[in-house]
Amino acid sequence: MRKLAAVLCFAVSAAGAQIALADEQQAAGDGSKGELSKTIEFQATVAAIDPKTRMVTLKTPDDKESTFYVDERVRNLPQVKVGDEVRIAYVVALAWKLNKSKKAVPSPEVETAVTRTEPGAKPAGGVARRISFTASVESIDLANGTVTLKGPEGNSRAFKARNPDNLKKVKVGDLVDITYTESVAVKLEPAPK
Repeated sequence: MRKLAAVLCFAVSAAGAQIALADEQQAAGDGSKGELSKTIEFQATVAAIDPKTRMVTLKTPDDKESTFYVDERVRNLPQVKVGDEVRIAYVVALAWKLNKSKKAVPSPEVETAVTRTEPGAKPAGGVARRISFTASVESIDLANGTVTLKGPEGNSRAFKARNPDNLKKVKVGDLVDITYTESVAVKLEPAPK
Protein backbone atom coordinates (compact mmCIF):
# COMPACT_ATOMS: atom_id res chain seq x y z
CA MET A 1 0.00 0.00 0.00
CA ARG A 2 2.90 2.37 0.72
CA LYS A 3 4.28 1.81 -2.77
CA LEU A 4 0.87 2.58 -4.29
CA ALA A 5 0.59 5.72 -2.17
CA ALA A 6 4.01 6.83 -3.36
CA VAL A 7 3.01 6.17 -6.96
CA LEU A 8 -0.16 8.18 -6.54
CA CYS A 9 1.71 10.99 -4.82
CA PHE A 10 4.12 11.03 -7.77
CA ALA A 11 1.21 10.99 -10.22
CA VAL A 12 -0.50 13.90 -8.52
CA SER A 13 2.77 15.85 -8.34
CA ALA A 14 3.62 15.16 -11.96
CA ALA A 15 0.08 15.92 -12.96
CA GLY A 16 0.33 19.30 -11.26
CA ALA A 17 3.53 20.07 -13.09
CA GLN A 18 1.94 19.05 -16.36
CA ILE A 19 -1.15 21.19 -15.74
CA ALA A 20 0.99 24.19 -14.90
CA LEU A 21 3.58 23.81 -17.66
CA ALA A 22 2.12 21.90 -20.61
CA ASP A 23 1.72 23.67 -23.91
CA GLU A 24 -0.66 21.15 -25.44
CA GLN A 25 -4.21 21.01 -24.15
CA GLN A 26 -7.46 19.59 -25.44
CA ALA A 27 -10.28 20.49 -23.12
CA ALA A 28 -14.05 20.72 -23.14
CA GLY A 29 -15.39 24.21 -23.66
CA ASP A 30 -16.54 24.39 -20.05
CA GLY A 31 -13.23 23.17 -18.60
CA SER A 32 -14.92 20.19 -16.94
CA LYS A 33 -12.58 17.75 -18.66
CA GLY A 34 -9.38 17.80 -20.62
CA GLU A 35 -6.04 16.23 -21.26
CA LEU A 36 -2.41 17.19 -21.58
CA SER A 37 0.40 15.23 -23.15
CA LYS A 38 4.07 15.59 -23.84
CA THR A 39 6.49 13.38 -25.77
CA ILE A 40 10.23 13.50 -25.27
CA GLU A 41 12.39 11.65 -27.78
CA PHE A 42 16.14 11.32 -27.77
CA GLN A 43 18.97 9.21 -29.07
CA ALA A 44 21.93 7.89 -27.12
CA THR A 45 24.96 5.73 -27.77
CA VAL A 46 25.89 2.68 -25.71
CA ALA A 47 29.12 3.80 -24.02
CA ALA A 48 29.66 0.73 -21.80
CA ILE A 49 27.94 -2.54 -21.04
CA ASP A 50 28.51 -5.25 -18.45
CA PRO A 51 26.47 -8.32 -19.47
CA LYS A 52 27.12 -10.08 -16.13
CA THR A 53 25.75 -7.28 -13.96
CA ARG A 54 23.37 -6.01 -16.71
CA MET A 55 24.63 -2.45 -16.18
CA VAL A 56 24.50 -0.25 -19.29
CA THR A 57 25.92 3.24 -19.72
CA LEU A 58 24.31 5.49 -22.33
CA LYS A 59 25.87 8.69 -23.66
CA THR A 60 23.69 11.44 -25.14
CA PRO A 61 24.86 13.70 -28.01
CA ASP A 62 25.72 16.41 -25.45
CA ASP A 63 28.19 13.96 -23.79
CA LYS A 64 26.09 13.30 -20.66
CA GLU A 65 26.30 9.73 -19.42
CA SER A 66 23.80 7.71 -17.39
CA THR A 67 24.33 4.19 -16.09
CA PHE A 68 21.41 1.97 -15.20
CA TYR A 69 20.44 -1.64 -14.56
CA VAL A 70 18.64 -3.49 -17.36
CA ASP A 71 16.04 -5.87 -15.95
CA GLU A 72 16.13 -9.59 -16.85
CA ARG A 73 12.85 -9.14 -18.69
CA VAL A 74 14.81 -7.34 -21.41
CA ARG A 75 15.65 -10.10 -23.85
CA ASN A 76 18.71 -10.39 -26.06
CA LEU A 77 20.98 -8.07 -24.05
CA PRO A 78 24.09 -9.96 -25.29
CA GLN A 79 23.37 -8.53 -28.77
CA VAL A 80 23.97 -5.00 -27.51
CA LYS A 81 27.46 -3.68 -28.24
CA VAL A 82 29.37 -0.53 -27.32
CA GLY A 83 28.66 2.05 -30.05
CA ASP A 84 25.10 0.88 -30.75
CA GLU A 85 22.50 3.63 -31.00
CA VAL A 86 19.42 3.58 -28.79
CA ARG A 87 16.28 5.56 -29.57
CA ILE A 88 14.09 6.37 -26.59
CA ALA A 89 10.61 7.87 -26.58
CA TYR A 90 9.05 8.94 -23.28
CA VAL A 91 5.39 9.96 -23.24
CA VAL A 92 3.53 11.51 -20.32
CA ALA A 93 -0.23 12.11 -20.51
CA LEU A 94 -2.74 13.43 -18.02
CA ALA A 95 -6.51 13.41 -18.34
CA TRP A 96 -9.07 14.76 -15.92
CA LYS A 97 -12.84 14.98 -15.71
CA LEU A 98 -15.07 16.65 -13.14
CA ASN A 99 -17.38 13.98 -11.85
CA LYS A 100 -20.32 14.32 -9.50
CA SER A 101 -19.56 10.81 -8.29
CA LYS A 102 -21.41 9.02 -5.51
CA LYS A 103 -18.32 6.98 -4.57
CA ALA A 104 -17.98 6.67 -0.81
CA VAL A 105 -14.28 5.83 -0.92
CA PRO A 106 -12.42 6.34 -4.20
CA SER A 107 -10.00 3.50 -4.88
CA PRO A 108 -6.98 3.89 -7.13
CA GLU A 109 -6.39 1.58 -10.08
CA VAL A 110 -2.94 0.88 -11.53
CA GLU A 111 -2.45 -0.90 -14.85
CA THR A 112 0.92 -1.84 -16.35
CA ALA A 113 1.64 -3.19 -19.83
CA VAL A 114 5.01 -4.45 -21.07
CA THR A 115 6.08 -5.33 -24.62
CA ARG A 116 9.36 -6.92 -25.62
CA THR A 117 11.01 -8.43 -28.63
CA GLU A 118 11.05 -12.08 -29.54
CA PRO A 119 14.09 -14.16 -28.59
CA GLY A 120 16.88 -13.59 -31.11
CA ALA A 121 15.58 -10.23 -32.36
CA LYS A 122 17.33 -6.90 -31.76
CA PRO A 123 16.52 -5.63 -28.26
CA ALA A 124 13.51 -3.32 -28.14
CA GLY A 125 10.46 -2.93 -26.01
CA GLY A 126 8.28 -0.67 -24.01
CA VAL A 127 6.45 -0.28 -20.77
CA ALA A 128 3.38 1.79 -19.96
CA ARG A 129 1.62 2.51 -16.70
CA ARG A 130 -1.78 4.08 -16.20
CA ILE A 131 -2.84 5.29 -12.78
CA SER A 132 -6.49 6.26 -12.34
CA PHE A 133 -7.89 7.75 -9.17
CA THR A 134 -10.51 10.12 -7.87
CA ALA A 135 -9.54 13.20 -5.90
CA SER A 136 -11.88 15.47 -4.01
CA VAL A 137 -11.85 19.25 -4.14
CA GLU A 138 -10.65 20.22 -0.69
CA SER A 139 -10.48 23.99 -1.10
CA ILE A 140 -10.71 26.68 -3.77
CA ASP A 141 -8.80 29.96 -3.70
CA LEU A 142 -10.36 32.20 -6.38
CA ALA A 143 -8.09 35.14 -5.53
CA ASN A 144 -4.95 33.13 -6.29
CA GLY A 145 -6.49 30.85 -8.94
CA THR A 146 -5.70 27.61 -7.10
CA VAL A 147 -7.54 24.47 -6.09
CA THR A 148 -6.44 21.92 -3.50
CA LEU A 149 -7.18 18.30 -4.32
CA LYS A 150 -7.14 15.43 -1.84
CA GLY A 151 -6.19 11.97 -3.15
CA PRO A 152 -7.55 8.60 -2.02
CA GLU A 153 -4.64 8.07 0.40
CA GLY A 154 -5.34 11.39 2.12
CA ASN A 155 -2.51 13.33 0.43
CA SER A 156 -3.40 16.90 -0.55
CA ARG A 157 -1.81 19.19 -3.11
CA ALA A 158 -2.64 22.67 -4.43
CA PHE A 159 -2.70 23.28 -8.20
CA LYS A 160 -2.70 26.49 -10.19
CA ALA A 161 -5.65 26.53 -12.63
CA ARG A 162 -4.81 27.17 -16.28
CA ASN A 163 -8.10 29.05 -16.52
CA PRO A 164 -9.11 30.50 -13.12
CA ASP A 165 -12.71 30.97 -14.35
CA ASN A 166 -13.08 27.16 -14.29
CA LEU A 167 -12.72 27.24 -10.50
CA LYS A 168 -16.14 28.91 -10.33
CA LYS A 169 -17.67 25.76 -11.85
CA VAL A 170 -16.66 23.48 -8.97
CA LYS A 171 -17.28 23.48 -5.26
CA VAL A 172 -15.61 21.93 -2.24
CA GLY A 173 -16.51 18.24 -2.09
CA ASP A 174 -16.77 17.73 -5.87
CA LEU A 175 -14.81 14.78 -7.19
CA VAL A 176 -12.31 14.89 -10.04
CA ASP A 177 -11.33 11.73 -11.94
CA ILE A 178 -7.65 11.78 -12.88
CA THR A 179 -5.78 9.40 -15.15
CA TYR A 180 -2.02 9.68 -15.41
CA THR A 181 -0.19 7.66 -18.06
CA GLU A 182 3.51 7.34 -18.72
CA SER A 183 5.25 5.12 -21.23
CA VAL A 184 8.77 4.48 -22.41
CA ALA A 185 9.78 2.79 -25.66
CA VAL A 186 13.34 1.77 -26.48
CA LYS A 187 14.72 0.53 -29.79
CA LEU A 188 18.29 -0.57 -30.46
CA GLU A 189 19.87 0.31 -33.79
CA PRO A 190 23.20 -1.00 -35.10
CA ALA A 191 26.26 1.16 -34.55
CA PRO A 192 26.95 3.53 -37.47
CA LYS A 193 29.76 2.31 -39.73
